[in-house]
Amino acid sequence: MEVHNELGFGLLEAIYQEALAVELSLRNIPFKKEAPLTCHYKNQELMKKYFADFICYNKIILEIKAVSELDDSHFSQILNYLNITNSKLGLLINFGSDTLEYRRVIV
Repeated sequence: MEVHNELGFGLLEAIYQEALAVELSLRNIPFKKEAPLTCHYKNQELMKKYFADFICYNKIILEIKAVSELDDSHFSQILNYLNITNSKLGLLINFGSDTLEYRRVIV
């Protein structure tokens, strides 16, 4: 919420991502930015990877957007990330509207 309060809405997703990394650091929240997510097929690691915007505390997937509104494809993306990592909790945050939009996703 602090990032949205400081920057407002309408900026590029990359700006919010960088600002959120600063805010997480200031709050001593452990995170990995643009963390690679490995996919497997029949017990073989695939070369292509997804990249989560953030993984916090080594278990919470944080995916950010800067769009006018979230849609099903955004929810599908975070669900895929949760399944790939066997994580149970994700946060989908949209900085693109005048009020911060966020959804907690649990599998």
